[in-house]
Amino acid sequence: MDSQRYNAREAEPKWQKIWAEANTFRTANEDPRPKYYVLEMFPYPSGRIHMGHVRNYAMGDVIARFMRARGYNVLHPMGWDAFGMPAENAAMQNKTHPAAWTYANIATMRGQLQSMGLSLDWSREIATCDPAYYKHQQKLFLDFYAGGLVDRKKSKVNWDPVDQTVLANEQVIDGRGWRSGALIEQRELTQWFLKISDFSEDLLQSLDGLERWPEKVRLMQKNWIGRSEGLLVRFELATPAKTAAQGAAKEVEVYTTRPDTLFGAKFVALAADHPLAEIAAQQDPGLAAFIAECRHHSTSAAAVETMEKRGYDTGLRVRHPFDADWLLPVYVANFVLMDYGTGAIFGCPAHDQRDLDFANAYGLGATPVVCPPDVDPATFSITETAYDGEGVLVNSSFLDGLSIDAAKDEVARKLEAHLIDGKPQAKRQVNFRLRDWGISRQRYWGCPIPIIHCESCGAVPVPEADLPVTLPEDVTFDHPGNPLDRHPSFKYVACPHCGAPARRETDTMDTFVDSSWYFLRFTDPWNAAAPTTPTALSHWLPVDQYIGGIEHAILHLLYSRFFTRAMQKTNHAADLKEPFAGLFTQGMVVHETYRDKNGTWLFPSQVRIETGVMPRPFGTSMLNRAPFNAVITMRRGYRMDNGDEVEIGPIEKMSKSKKNTVDPDEIIDSYGADTARWFMLSDSPPERDVIWTEEGVQGAAKFVQRTYRLIGELADVAAPPDAAVPNDFSAPAVEVRKAAHAALLKVEEDIGRLRFNRAIAHVYDLTNKLSAAIGSVDDPAIGADLAFSFREAADIFVRLFAPMMPHLAEECWARLGHRTLIAEAPWPIADKSLIVEDMIGYPVQVNGKKRADLLIERTADTATIEHAALALEAVQRALDGKAVKKVIIVPQRIVNVVA
Repeated sequence: MDSQRYNAREAEPKWQKIWAEANTFRTANEDPRPKYYVLEMFPYPSGRIHMGHVRNYAMGDVIARFMRARGYNVLHPMGWDAFGMPAENAAMQNKTHPAAWTYANIATMRGQLQSMGLSLDWSREIATCDPAYYKHQQKLFLDFYAGGLVDRKKSKVNWDPVDQTVLANEQVIDGRGWRSGALIEQRELTQWFLKISDFSEDLLQSLDGLERWPEKVRLMQKNWIGRSEGLLVRFELATPAKTAAQGAAKEVEVYTTRPDTLFGAKFVALAADHPLAEIAAQQDPGLAAFIAECRHHSTSAAAVETMEKRGYDTGLRVRHPFDADWLLPVYVANFVLMDYGTGAIFGCPAHDQRDLDFANAYGLGATPVVCPPDVDPATFSITETAYDGEGVLVNSSFLDGLSIDAAKDEVARKLEAHLIDGKPQAKRQVNFRLRDWGISRQRYWGCPIPIIHCESCGAVPVPEADLPVTLPEDVTFDHPGNPLDRHPSFKYVACPHCGAPARRETDTMDTFVDSSWYFLRFTDPWNAAAPTTPTALSHWLPVDQYIGGIEHAILHLLYSRFFTRAMQKTNHAADLKEPFAGLFTQGMVVHETYRDKNGTWLFPSQVRIETGVMPRPFGTSMLNRAPFNAVITMRRGYRMDNGDEVEIGPIEKMSKSKKNTVDPDEIIDSYGADTARWFMLSDSPPERDVIWTEEGVQGAAKFVQRTYRLIGELADVAAPPDAAVPNDFSAPAVEVRKAAHAALLKVEEDIGRLRFNRAIAHVYDLTNKLSAAIGSVDDPAIGADLAFSFREAADIFVRLFAPMMPHLAEECWARLGHRTLIAEAPWPIADKSLIVEDMIGYPVQVNGKKRADLLIERTADTATIEHAALALEAVQRALDGKAVKKVIIVPQRIVNVVA
């Protein structure tokens, strides 16, 4: 290898082989060192990794290598979220088996991840489609079933009549199936559910203890769980709705969180599948047609929020709870859902935007009953925008003048005291938006549900000795629907209880089940007898640092939190409640988009970008306040193959559909894995999006070469690795040592806080200082003190960038004369006495209570100190979104934040 040029193509495979042969990253459960569990959300084996994977796994690898160097026994495993519909689609399109497609993709992606040099314990690798994994998932299902945490009931679902499967709300686009394009139908199917709602209150309250989770994620989960305190109110029907089959319906129950606005009520609205709506539809063909139309729309909250608010007047009327002569029309409305509250609402248009949009569409009016402070009630009106703020009650009879809270309590008190048919007209009630988790999927490539249906015995659990219930391999995908439902040897079995002919459950589990406990399996994946080993589970859990995309903020993370509670209840995880102590959600990788003259998307590799300047056009200088001879930068794109001009579009998330993707293999082959890792970690804060540019990658590649040359120069003047510490140091030697130890302290702090880009900035700064120090040395025969300082600084320097660029670090470590692996070297200890003159520590208080310590340059001005103190994670947690009134800084003593 050229001593002045680093060759990544040779170095990276060499060190990866050495690590693998030495089992450098294999983790033993019996290791006596303190544990640290770092985990990135495991990937779906779609075929190839993308740059988002590179960024995600590079972050986790930095933490794993850093904590390993700090003396921890680090668990850093990898697996595959391998079940799902894409494999079945590929089977249909490519005339292959889902297993063959999946395992081929796993092999490809495993090789790609290994080429990144990730410090993973591959001995713990799992795939959720492996029967050795889903055997234990079936066992957990049966234990949950025995523990009362599984239910089987009828439920409304989105049904694709072409693909013949249930679709999630997110898979329904404009009322059509995302893949088939068919109009979806709302069907009632018997489904299996996991009773996550049993833990609603605990899941909500425990969020407050997850201090190392992003506040936005905790807020998203709080909103999803959706605890509300309200009133269940009985509205009497003015004329009972009659049906021969069901007798007479006499009332409509409405759950409301705003009983204070009852005097502003203009209508009552029912969900399309409300029992009263179905009764009314029997006498009204128009209503029946409207209900049928509603069943062709998604019931997702997002879709309901944005759709045009439409309804159908049933002709029914209900009496107002406080005035029997005040009749309200009853509509069936497309924005009311049966799975929240009672499936019926009362509409107060003045104080709910959704109700106002509906009322305006049907001419129902809007009467304000809450008046904002300092506004004259006589002039206050509502037309296009509802008012949902604070105020006092108006136009509300006995409630006038009360606050909202006082009015709610007064309404509840009066209606609780009023009896209808011997029962209170209303009762206070706590509701949750969270619903039980429907896990039934009508597809083949998923974990079979271990239940057998017998006409005599009902639903019978598969005996544990017969687990796993494995997927049959001889299936075909030449017909729509679930192949398991037409597979005779799989479907038809004997009942385990009575021996009579019976039918095996052909639905498979939602793939979110697979990912809700995989992190537990990693603690002892060799256990063939049980899903987990209690001692290993107790030792490793919770995960110390979990890393993944914000798109999983609700479902995956919430389901995982449910699973640990369910496992606790069924004696699989006695001392575990929360699965992830720390959570980090990284930003996306984005890139420019390109189109040719025909509007066809182009890959970045198909485009040549030229950058130039041109004079600013005459007459624009006054408008732009620039001199006449100013120039503007011009960027043009051209097709590589024919030179045609290309339209340069906006920067967007990398996606296959818009072809603005970059192949990690090409980057690693051209520049090396360390260059890709370095750029991903250095370009922006990890929680923000990173813009992938060729110039940025080239800049990272140049730094790799500069670093390698600098290490060569340092090796030439540095003392041997085992040199003794001199008694005295000259001024130049002290400066070198100060620079190295100051950088060490800063990088250590920033990696610990996952501020990778800031840590890298400190490495750049140290690079410049060491280069300047080397450049000032004239005499090759330098003194022992300076030689020791260069040795110490070089060793620290390599350790600082080793978590980010591990292959280059190994090469440089060897070049400095070390015979050990830097992957196994301990983290250096900063000598704070060297930097005491340059740095000072401030205790930081929030409203008089100490929350953090700030280490900052002694010369920092008050503005810099204030900015740094407010940026501290512990300070942000303590503020919890409250505005800062002032920051009091006592120089060289304390910082106090007042909120």
